[in-house]
Amino acid sequence: MAPRKNFRNQAKKEVKPAAVVNKNGVKVEASVAASSGGFSGTKIFTWFMVLALLGVWSSVAVVWFDLVDYDNVIERAKEFRFNFSEVLQGKLSAYDADGDGDFDVEDAKVLLGLKERPVSVSLREAKEESAVKEPDAVPPPDDDVDGSQNTDVESEIQAAVSLPPILDDFIPDDSRDDATHPYEDENDAIDTKGELVEKAQPQQTLEESKQYNNQPGSPETKETVQLRYNAEAESVPEPEADVEPEVESVPEPEADVEPEVEADVEPEVESVPELEAKFVPELKENAEDHPKDQLKEKAKKKKPKLLNKFEKTIKTEIDAAEKLRKKGKVEEAVRAFETLVLQYPQSPRCRYGKALAEDGLAEKMLSNDMLQKAIGTYKEASELPNATPDLIKATLKKRAERQQFLGRMRGALATLEKLVQIFPEDMALKNDLGVAHLLIGDNNSAKRVYEEVLATAPSDGFAKVHYGFILKSENKIAESIPFLRDGLESGDPGTDDGRFYFHLGDALQRMGDDSAYKWYERGHQRGHFASVWQRSLYNVDGLKAQPWWTPKDTGYMDLVKTLERNWRIIRDEAQSVMDKTTGLFVPEEENLREKGEWGQFTLWQQGKKAGESCRSVPKTCGLLERYPEATGCKRGQIKFSVMQPGTHVWPHTGPTNCRLRMHLGLVIPKTGCKIRCTNDTRAWEEGKVLIFDDSFEHEVWQDADSYRLIFIVDVWHPELTQYQRQTLSPI
Repeated sequence: MAPRKNFRNQAKKEVKPAAVVNKNGVKVEASVAASSGGFSGTKIFTWFMVLALLGVWSSVAVVWFDLVDYDNVIERAKEFRFNFSEVLQGKLSAYDADGDGDFDVEDAKVLLGLKERPVSVSLREAKEESAVKEPDAVPPPDDDVDGSQNTDVESEIQAAVSLPPILDDFIPDDSRDDATHPYEDENDAIDTKGELVEKAQPQQTLEESKQYNNQPGSPETKETVQLRYNAEAESVPEPEADVEPEVESVPEPEADVEPEVEADVEPEVESVPELEAKFVPELKENAEDHPKDQLKEKAKKKKPKLLNKFEKTIKTEIDAAEKLRKKGKVEEAVRAFETLVLQYPQSPRCRYGKALAEDGLAEKMLSNDMLQKAIGTYKEASELPNATPDLIKATLKKRAERQQFLGRMRGALATLEKLVQIFPEDMALKNDLGVAHLLIGDNNSAKRVYEEVLATAPSDGFAKVHYGFILKSENKIAESIPFLRDGLESGDPGTDDGRFYFHLGDALQRMGDDSAYKWYERGHQRGHFASVWQRSLYNVDGLKAQPWWTPKDTGYMDLVKTLERNWRIIRDEAQSVMDKTTGLFVPEEENLREKGEWGQFTLWQQGKKAGESCRSVPKTCGLLERYPEATGCKRGQIKFSVMQPGTHVWPHTGPTNCRLRMHLGLVIPKTGCKIRCTNDTRAWEEGKVLIFDDSFEHEVWQDADSYRLIFIVDVWHPELTQYQRQTLSPI
């Protein structure tokens, strides 16, 4: 017995807690024993917490009695973010749902959805939340266990945060036979003007932009009698097939095919902002002249139908390939459409998609060869049987555009003639055909086309401005004015062009009508002219603009001094070739004279020597050889100018702000000769150089008793960089 007693006593000794000092400084035992057989303080606290927890969950169980679903309770606890550590720490007030200060059965009913939350509590919490909530700090919606969102929270987020825009970079075909586009008439997919909702031109590269926009047409250029959209790059020789006058017939759709009204894919559909940028600005200018409903009608375009009946069955495959092209994956798109063409060789839509993809790849590669391949594929697509009328039209229009881009004007003309033969009622196509005639300088054919258009559609603004332009080129000034004016006032697409404002104002000036400056001002407001005075059409932005310049301003002091020191040598050579029998001086051909005689002898044109002209004046040409700012000026000329008495030159402007013009006086009568630039009039002096910017309006009078002879030297604007001088297109 002793060992057991010793062991017991030893155990008691080992576990006896150390004495501690209480707040009064008296040593006491760390734990106080209860009465014999009683509970310690630790045990009492433990049992208290056990009972408390049992009470909490008993309260929940009481609510449901024998309907308790413990799994659901656990899930709801998760849903309401129960934190059991907080429960153990006595922080039950955080889940006080009914606002009575504790967590009890009523709180459980609210949290379990069996009882509604008191309105007073909800309002109080809403005020507290709004007082501290940041306006932009919106919590994400809680996801339910099954992945669905709480609709109340979601609706709050939608109200507070705008949803991201839906990207609409691809519009699929609608294969349903009776599907309709909201703007599409049920029985006709082509509007009254025959215009498709088709992207007129893909976003242009730098070279493309130059080729499309280099359009000399001002009175200062020889090409003023025609609209030119010259390509800056060398044109590839046209195959004879493109210039054949014969127009191949295209098979009509089968008679038993019902009119299709599905919303087909438009491979070149412009987005709404692009359409607004393309059409709306042209209408806004004259919005006061048109009722709102007319403007809306102009802007509304119908969607073309490009799928035949068979192609609707392979629509998904076409859509997949088309989506690649829309996303800019042109190489993959070409391969995808090539596969479709192999599978469905008689599908016009697959062939058209292949052509569009090749077109996009040509732009990406800057390859004329690839573009020529696309032009061939466009033709193939248009000639396949069962091609829809809309697809034929879209395909051949695109083909003509790309032919013009490559400078193949006669090939484009043949394509447009075919289009007009297939769609004789489409005035827009006839308008395009008229432009094609103008592009090759055939004004008479263009005039006949526009007369046909105006006989059928007398209010067609596009036809009016072009017809007026042709009349003015024929020097029928008075007759041209109403057509130019009415066409511009129509606001029709294609009429808001600086050339038409330019020529209307010029015609009015020649008729003595001061309203010319109203049209110049409107052209300036539309962004076509730098100012009412400076009306050149082919400009580089940001260049210093002033009508008169000093030699110091230009920085070409050495050239000016050379001209002035050697003016007699230059004069003598000019006089030696003035004999009319030599034919070196030719009459001015730009229709700038009101009356009189004005002859010119050109040495350099567009940065190149003009034939063998320098052989007749070798000393003059030798003086200029070392001044590339003059001889290399691709937008200027170097020439002699002789004007006989009684000559008057209409007010006019040059075509570009990229050059300055030097006049060296050689033979100047004492009185009667003067030149006005803007509102400043000056006179020449023999042996002196006058410098002005001829992109500003200027006018010349020669009322002396003898001829006036000057030497004209155009130079690059001094602020142009070397790169710009090398890359700007010639004029």
